[in-house]
Amino acid sequence: MSVLPTIEHLSHELAAGRATAVALAEAALARARDAAGEGARVFTALGAERALAAARASDLLRAAGVVRSPLEGIPVSIKDLFDVAGEVTTAGSTVLRGAAPAARNAPVVERLIAAGAVIVGRTNMTEFAFSGLGLNPHYGTPANPWDRATRRIPGGSSSGAAVSVTDGMAAVAIGSDTGGSVRIPAALCGLAGFKPTQRRVPTEGALPLSTSLDSIGPLAASVRCCALTDAILAGQPPVPPPARALRDARLAVPETVVLDGLEPPVAAAFEAALARLSAAGARIRHIAVPEFAELGRLHARGTLAGAEAWAWHRHLLARRAAEYDPRVGLRLQGGARMSAADYIDLLAARRRWIAQVEARAAGFDALLLPTVPVLAPRIDALQASDEAYFAANALILRNPTLINFLDGCALSLPCHEPGAAPVGLMLAAAGGQDRALLGLGEAVEQALRQRA
Repeated sequence: MSVLPTIEHLSHELAAGRATAVALAEAALARARDAAGEGARVFTALGAERALAAARASDLLRAAGVVRSPLEGIPVSIKDLFDVAGEVTTAGSTVLRGAAPAARNAPVVERLIAAGAVIVGRTNMTEFAFSGLGLNPHYGTPANPWDRATRRIPGGSSSGAAVSVTDGMAAVAIGSDTGGSVRIPAALCGLAGFKPTQRRVPTEGALPLSTSLDSIGPLAASVRCCALTDAILAGQPPVPPPARALRDARLAVPETVVLDGLEPPVAAAFEAALARLSAAGARIRHIAVPEFAELGRLHARGTLAGAEAWAWHRHLLARRAAEYDPRVGLRLQGGARMSAADYIDLLAARRRWIAQVEARAAGFDALLLPTVPVLAPRIDALQASDEAYFAANALILRNPTLINFLDGCALSLPCHEPGAAPVGLMLAAAGGQDRALLGLGEAVEQALRQRA
């Protein structure tokens, strides 16, 4: 895995005349079309003509002195669940291929276009975003850039999003995160990925999985890339987050649940990251968060994602269940077992749970935990066994989904040694602390890059 260009690097190249938006778009499209690469499994649809037209317009505007944002002329991919006017939103499925094209762009797509981003295509995903692994039997599964000969999962559900960035088919990818679907592929593929507070970025025009939990965020080469893109998605000025010194930052490591079952390379990378942050002056404290252990009991009668996904899919499943990925269809149908009373009870329990966790985290700038407790498993092993598939899915979703239930914000960034298997370090905070968390994340990223 090579060092990836950041938004700022590409912007400087464009400003200096050493690159053009058209050249960047052509290079991204060439990589996507390379028969020897992963492009056929990364994208469900390429928008070459539209991308090149946008790139030509960007170059003309730049020549006239107009630069709309840091994303001006930058190749960006979008997950296949965002509406684009005139295109069918298929969400990684074949079931919706005959649906009517979208009448208008999703707000996040509109904001990207207004910012000058060059959208190169729609990226593959777990069907209807209902898994953290990234497998897709309809369009294939793009292989993780690490140990590609073995073909390991990219993570999901934003699978194609991650590989589009690692393989140079886009500089930034836009995904959705309901239980970790931005942070998991970022962690497993060695990228930065940001899940904002849900209310920060509009979810209209995105095919829903869970209206209570869905959030929209970027995957990219650096925390700064994520911060700039997040600001654009949120309709804010695209400026870097407030700088934050790591010295005396108050960081809490939850000891409950999130450290269970770590594979040795993940445990080693996590401990090394804590040591490096402590050496940089961060004050790290291990704390108990018993509420994390209560999540299984709260979900004994069903989950918000299960119930809300069932509500959206129930009529489609009644007619065309055989066309779904069987593993996705099975999980969707499980939502039918949750009663309205159970759902209302869970909403109330969530409010109490959020208040309790926020009280425990109140004295800290962020929580620190491994994004994913294991390295990326082999694709073929999970394809061959339902038992292995569902066990891996539950384990890989375990840590990230805590922050979705918290209605918080979270950042995953690489913490492994160069050349080693990718491992993600997650920083998380209560809802509404997005910009402060991103500023802290830049300081953490800088400290982790200063190798001994």
